[in-house]
Amino acid sequence: MTTVSLAPSYSAWAQTNGASAFGDRTQVAQVFSGGTIRDIRVEGVQRIEPSTVRSYLTVQPGEPFDPDRIDESLKALFNTGLFADVVLKREGDTLVVAVVENPIINRIAFEGNRRIEKENLEKEIQLRPRVVYTRTRVQADVQRIQEIYRRQGRFAATVEPKIIQLDQNRVDLVFEINEGVRTGVRSITFVGNEKFSDGTLRESIQTKETAWWRFLTSDDNYDPDRLNYDRDLLRRFYLKEGYADFRVVSAVAELTPNREDFVITFTVDEGERYKFGKIDVNTTLKALDPEQVRGVMTTREGDWYNAQEVENTINKLTTAVGDLQYAFVDVRPRINRNRDEHTIDITYEIVEGPRVFVERIDVNGNVRTLDKVIRREVLLAEGDPFSATKLRRSEQRIKDLGYFERVNVTTAEGSTPDRSVVNVEVTEQSTGEISIGAGYSTSDGPLADFSIRERNLLGRGQDLRFGATVSGRRQEYDVSFTEPYFLDRDLSAGVDVFRITRDYQDESSFNEKNNGFALRMGYPLAENLRQRLYYQLQHTRIDSVPTTASKYIQDQKGGRLTSLIGQELLYDRRNSRLTPTDGYYIRLVNDFAGLGGNARFLRNRLGAGYYLPLFDESWVLSTSGEIGYIFGLGKDVSLSDRFFIGGDTLRGFNTAGIGPRDLTTGDALGGQRYARGSVEMSFPVGLPEEFGLKGHAFTDFGTLGKVDINDPNVADKESIRVSVGTGVSWRSPFGPIRLDFAVPIRKETYDKKEIFRFSFGTRF
Repeated sequence: MTTVSLAPSYSAWAQTNGASAFGDRTQVAQVFSGGTIRDIRVEGVQRIEPSTVRSYLTVQPGEPFDPDRIDESLKALFNTGLFADVVLKREGDTLVVAVVENPIINRIAFEGNRRIEKENLEKEIQLRPRVVYTRTRVQADVQRIQEIYRRQGRFAATVEPKIIQLDQNRVDLVFEINEGVRTGVRSITFVGNEKFSDGTLRESIQTKETAWWRFLTSDDNYDPDRLNYDRDLLRRFYLKEGYADFRVVSAVAELTPNREDFVITFTVDEGERYKFGKIDVNTTLKALDPEQVRGVMTTREGDWYNAQEVENTINKLTTAVGDLQYAFVDVRPRINRNRDEHTIDITYEIVEGPRVFVERIDVNGNVRTLDKVIRREVLLAEGDPFSATKLRRSEQRIKDLGYFERVNVTTAEGSTPDRSVVNVEVTEQSTGEISIGAGYSTSDGPLADFSIRERNLLGRGQDLRFGATVSGRRQEYDVSFTEPYFLDRDLSAGVDVFRITRDYQDESSFNEKNNGFALRMGYPLAENLRQRLYYQLQHTRIDSVPTTASKYIQDQKGGRLTSLIGQELLYDRRNSRLTPTDGYYIRLVNDFAGLGGNARFLRNRLGAGYYLPLFDESWVLSTSGEIGYIFGLGKDVSLSDRFFIGGDTLRGFNTAGIGPRDLTTGDALGGQRYARGSVEMSFPVGLPEEFGLKGHAFTDFGTLGKVDINDPNVADKESIRVSVGTGVSWRSPFGPIRLDFAVPIRKETYDKKEIFRFSFGTRF
């Protein structure tokens, strides 16, 4: 609004446009020159006191009319943000200050916001009810709202502020929002790439082209921050492939004319490909022989240069030297690039690092999970010597909790140069699970497994689970609770209560009912070695045995009480407990029954697994094996304590599909010793990695035998059974889904087959 006076004046409009409402600046200077101000009169105020207006002026009664000071007064009044317009006039010896007050905001409303809640928009804007309305503040809030929508990929969103005039110089402010559609990515192209196709490079970055099947992800929405991350991903990809001179020249995102999509163009300079030249290791540490740690290096002379392998070697050298009791170590790769021969010589220099200690550990981003649940996974404490290796292992330990969608552990400089601050940033995810598993075989028909579980109860890291397996032949119900840090120590404690009814009529012509409970505790013996102790009391009843059943099953009819103690030793060197791609584990389990009850036996199991990435971590070769043996202590081993192999434990064969069997009735009798193994290759199926689809090719093999029965009608051949198969798994938004097809290629005539197996799960 502009106020024009017929009297000589100087207004905000005049200040902005270099002239007054009465004439040019020369005329204004003449009008406001000469004479003394006898009085100052304020006009137009409604809510603001005249004395408040006078307090902003730089001239007072009794002072001369000075154009410069009057100009300063005008600016001071206008900059308060209280006035829509200001006019300074001279009437004789009186300075008249005429103002138009900015209105007060009565209410703020949003219209058209369907994707973002009103409460979230109110948190972002600066204006509030009962605050002075100014166009500058409104425009600032418009930009804030647009930025919120841009962060959601809606670059076409528009915001139009409207005001509704009310009485008493009040207004309602309404932001009319047109959210528009999500701004997708129409195409991603690359310029300058000769060694790798556009499709290969698209797979290496996070941003994806818009497609209908990506409705469950936001990676196909344009995000400028993600684009910067993509530049780094491209650099990592090329450095991993040996292109040490690679650089991203530019990354340009252009909005299409209809403002609905972006076209992204990466311009790259690939450079030449290098191989590793001479690889060496030196040290300035006393008493450290470089040959002691040379064997852990993963970079090899003659291999294609791989920046990731250089980083892996640095980590392994740091760990190895740290294991030799050197607390402050810094491994620095000295690189010599030979551009003529396209080789890179690397010398790993192991020197004494700066003596840095951990000042404090800050945890951020955890809304539900308690701080202590995260802190206890960090292998460093305040005051400890800083260790990059322990920091990396701490990050993996936090990821392995499975509570967080994203974990980022970084460091910052502390209050002094020898102090470091560890920052743990986490993004929480749902830890409640509903899991449903299904299987099918010609003998069993459909089988459903159901469990509901909360792995982070009340944010304390406690695990509460209820499980049920329901079918026409089996009902299992169990409740378990685990406290992972009992008494605030690295000591897990838990309890299980179970009721299990199994229908083994098809396999062995009996029903089995188990009721009982178990107490357990676990603790670390070393960083990678953990032991678990447990006690179990269980009542078992075998009934519903028909007269046509094997006599060796009829002899087992009745109930008995088993009281046992057991232990499990687990040595785990896998890179991840959830999705391992490298490393191995060894597990030993021993059970002794005889502390009361009427069962007497010793049961032993030994298992191991190994994971080896081939080519890259999308191709993983895994092998696993297990052997077991149980023998009675003064008594024969009961049917329910024997081993049964098949189903999940030997694909291609039905549950209890192999092992000793009564040939007259076809009943499985179980065995007292077994061995089984599996070799599996997991590989990509050629679809984009974001689909979460992987293929699997496997072979399972095993044997089960030895029962204390001397009867020609009882088959007890401990021959090796072998099956081969293929499968596909999908890491779907609803949980993991897997289908397996397996065919026995070596079996006995009395074995029971299962060709198809299916399972799936979902999370909430």
